[in-house]
Amino acid sequence: MKISELSNTSLRFITAGGMFIVLALVVLLEATFPSLHAVRWLSIIVILGAIYETLTQFRSVDSGVFNKHVKSFIAFFCWLIIMLISAYIVGGYPWIMLWLLMIIVGADVGGWFFGKVFGGDKMWERLSSHKTWSGQIGGIICGTLMSVLFFLIIKPYGNDFVFAVLMGISMSLLSQYGDLTASYIKRCLNIKDFSNLLPGHGGILDRFDGWIYILPLMWLFIG
Repeated sequence: MKISELSNTSLRFITAGGMFIVLALVVLLEATFPSLHAVRWLSIIVILGAIYETLTQFRSVDSGVFNKHVKSFIAFFCWLIIMLISAYIVGGYPWIMLWLLMIIVGADVGGWFFGKVFGGDKMWERLSSHKTWSGQIGGIICGTLMSVLFFLIIKPYGNDFVFAVLMGISMSLLSQYGDLTASYIKRCLNIKDFSNLLPGHGGILDRFDGWIYILPLMWLFIG
């Protein structure tokens, strides 16, 4: 069977499996050779890829469209640079990156599942036709549960579960609004995805848009 004949769901699972393997290898490198800072460099590579595909879309868009939304595009690009700096700083704390990843994945999966099962009113249909209020609630619940689970296993700050819950709620919300921000830029560019690098997911930024606000906030948090 050719790749083009696979369903979008199948492609998403296959690509997700590939990304999981890459992540597992990076974690293994980090644990075996901590001086290599594998997590930090993977984070930087991901953000650089997001910057590259965003610039590619900016260059390919019609000049009239670009001029119409130039302020939004410039602000978004500057924010990606802040994300890059944040990736370098926060990437130096592998356990924090794992914690954030668990929250974002939990919020993403929870939002998708609750939205599919319960449906309901759209959050902001003009930006995203799939995001619902039930999905947002589900994303917050699942993201927060992942945050608490991380604290139960790793215990980075002892047993401060109130902190785990508060951070889980705030990070889950931020990950979803990062998604909406990326959707807004795509709507301005009149595109579905930033690229087709990750079959079933779109581009790098399509898959990692949940980090848009989380990385800079965590940078401020850790000082």
